[in-house]
Amino acid sequence: MQTSRRRPWIGTSWKMNHLRASAVAFAETLRDSKLAQAADVQPFVIPPFPYIADVAAILKDTKVVVGAQNMHWADQGAWTGEISPLMIKECGASLVELGHSERRANFGETDDIVSLKVEAALRHNLTPLVCIGDTHEEFAAGKTADALERQVRALLSRATQVQARRIIIAYEPVWSIGEKGTPAKPDFVNAQHRRIRQLLQTLLGHALPILYGGSVNPGNAVELASASHVDGLFIGRSAWDAKGYIAIMESVVTALGDKT
Repeated sequence: MQTSRRRPWIGTSWKMNHLRASAVAFAETLRDSKLAQAADVQPFVIPPFPYIADVAAILKDTKVVVGAQNMHWADQGAWTGEISPLMIKECGASLVELGHSERRANFGETDDIVSLKVEAALRHNLTPLVCIGDTHEEFAAGKTADALERQVRALLSRATQVQARRIIIAYEPVWSIGEKGTPAKPDFVNAQHRRIRQLLQTLLGHALPILYGGSVNPGNAVELASASHVDGLFIGRSAWDAKGYIAIMESVVTALGDKT
């Protein structure tokens, strides 16, 4: 599942938002949009676990990829409250978000745990969308590059070179995400993506799609998506409304199309 400058990945994770009625309404609005079948963008939506099957059923005949927000690395077992890769697939998801900073900070997920989950996702032909990012402390200390390299090396540590081709990376500075996040400057974002791309070339011999997430909004989406090393956008609250999400996609697609 590779990307290109002409077909950016643009998607959203709803986190712990939406109930069934609004989840269904969002999916139906997206399904009826021309972008659901577009050749110049790869939309993806990551609903909460209870609504994956509903959303996937509505979007099944579109090009929209449906994902899950997390999963366990085991196929089954005494893991109370956890969700397995097989359960995710049965619900209709083909992508899984892993390693989000909220999981790392609030639920104790380490780089090693993330690598276990990446390995499990690849084993079951799920596309891992792996989030990496520098904390405010790392950013302030000038250690962004070190933090990102550590996380990239870890997430690849249990994947073969062939398997790794299915991984998508999302750079999300921890200081830039959330309601009080500070938007990162496009030049800074592009520089980090370039470093990640160079590291991937060294480790794998090829690139992977690298998306940017962190206070993406209608005002900065085009500039961020137009950066030379940015392969798409992972949007938060600005895309929790279907019309807002579609509007951002339309603006990016139009802008990138004008550049070709």
